[in-house]
Amino acid sequence: MGRTNMNEDSRVMVILNSAAGTKKLAGGETIEARLAELFARGDVDAQIAVAGDGDELAVLAERAVKEGYAVVVAGGGDGTVNLVASKLVGSRTCLGVLPLGTLNHFAKDLYIPLDVESATQTIIDGHTAQVDVGEVNGQIFINNSSIGLYPNIVRHRERQQERHGRGKWFALVRAAFRVLRRYPFLSVRLTADGRELTRRTPLVFVGNNEYEMDSFQLGARSCLNKGQLSLYVAHHVSRARLLQLSLAALFGWSPGEAPDFDQLCVSELWIKTGRRRLLVATDGEVNVLPTPLHYRIRPGELRVLVPRGEDANKGET
Repeated sequence: MGRTNMNEDSRVMVILNSAAGTKKLAGGETIEARLAELFARGDVDAQIAVAGDGDELAVLAERAVKEGYAVVVAGGGDGTVNLVASKLVGSRTCLGVLPLGTLNHFAKDLYIPLDVESATQTIIDGHTAQVDVGEVNGQIFINNSSIGLYPNIVRHRERQQERHGRGKWFALVRAAFRVLRRYPFLSVRLTADGRELTRRTPLVFVGNNEYEMDSFQLGARSCLNKGQLSLYVAHHVSRARLLQLSLAALFGWSPGEAPDFDQLCVSELWIKTGRRRLLVATDGEVNVLPTPLHYRIRPGELRVLVPRGEDANKGET
């Protein structure tokens, strides 16, 4: 655990996605205005920017690193945090997290408070931890990545939203049933730390560090600094189980300890298929990547501002 001294090095860049930045709090104040007040009260020089889309988020984060900001804060959901974090990996710049999304898995796994005031105070306090990130073909992920079922559902959901103007969750349900009717499978050959597996599978799920198996802690990770990826490869399962798997991938849960999975902890992984390109999900965002897919863990390459004390030890070094 380290500390970023806000008194000596107080420049902070706060980057909010547009949905979060204009959101109104209980008193009618926007989050952007509230943050300006909180940072000023903490004697922190914070520049606050609202990004219109993912490209602008990435550009602002990259510029902040080049301009020497000590801290770059991501305000939004896990997708926003991923985009900003990907520009900070390997640098001395610290990531601050304002969990303003729906699920906020990364913040929860580091015990970062979910309310604006406490999350901002965590940033002002300046206690840092070094955590691992995963990478697939150069794309960073802070939570998990998957191929097969989940990215196909997300792609169909996006089409439902674009073509028919449907809400996110309604479009997701329709997309899930459409994909499940096709009962999709991939033939994959996996090479992981010298071991080989050949499978026909609906889902390959790769987590940044290991997800806990306790049914009351679905989605939790006991630490983010063990230097390993958790790999789950589903066997041939029923449509009901496929639906469960898709929900697990969506909400960031562990798929669960069951005989219909191969489960390994690895540091590096290659996935080969008969296809030249695959839909790949990374922290809920879907891209088309060339095969073979090369996954690896990058130990301790992201510095994050976390609460002080034993609850922050998931990334303590």
